[in-house]
Amino acid sequence: MSRSLVIALLLLTCGALSAQNLFAQKPEHRVRNIVLVHGAWADGSGWKGVYEILVKDGYNVSIVQEPETSFQEDVAATKRVLAQQDGPCILVGHSYGGAVITEAGTDPSVAGLVYIAAHMPDAGENEADDGKRFPSDLSKSTAIKKTAEGFTYLDPAQFHEYFAADLSAEQAAFMARSQVFNLADNFKAAITTPAWRSKPSWMLVAGADRAIHPDLERWYATRANSHKVEVSGASHAVYVSRPKQVAALIEEAASHTP
Repeated sequence: MSRSLVIALLLLTCGALSAQNLFAQKPEHRVRNIVLVHGAWADGSGWKGVYEILVKDGYNVSIVQEPETSFQEDVAATKRVLAQQDGPCILVGHSYGGAVITEAGTDPSVAGLVYIAAHMPDAGENEADDGKRFPSDLSKSTAIKKTAEGFTYLDPAQFHEYFAADLSAEQAAFMARSQVFNLADNFKAAITTPAWRSKPSWMLVAGADRAIHPDLERWYATRANSHKVEVSGASHAVYVSRPKQVAALIEEAASHTP
């Protein structure tokens, strides 16, 4: 073999290795910012387990504390947090928070939406009417109470049964006593422009959800052509009881959003 041919082969080999090294060093494509939105009768502290997993995995995580005093104010609270992001984000909503992210998710910073046992109304719809498609055990119970000012809350004595059956009695009791009262009219707030119509979405179905019927969650996911996963035996509080599965779906969304 001639010397010039050997040199040429060495150069080609070095070039290929350099290209491989550059490819190996290239960071994987994924959205780094995650914004979490809680649902009715809860607050942002329930995301703690999910938050810790996501932060450990290198994500920048923000948690919205919406006041639940009006749907518009909850959307505005979410948009204030979105405005703080330094790049594209995955917007995540639980329960009533699903309606909030459906409205707020049209923000340009939102690359994808993740619904965790959540409502997913279309334009002109509200979650109260959507819930009638597949009535939940909670909707047929006496657990939802209302104050004289028109705010709803869950009867603390029934909170464990309908909201958080797969948590300990002690943890459910704390959540019941720290719940945020939600204005009843919030459940009837109509969506204007649903973000899931123009952005990719994911849905986690809680298999033993008694607050939102699992069949409604499945129906939402099918209509939106969402990427769907189901967690068998999970209560409505799946974001608290199964943080690993919830975080895994959020990370999947972050890795597969264009």
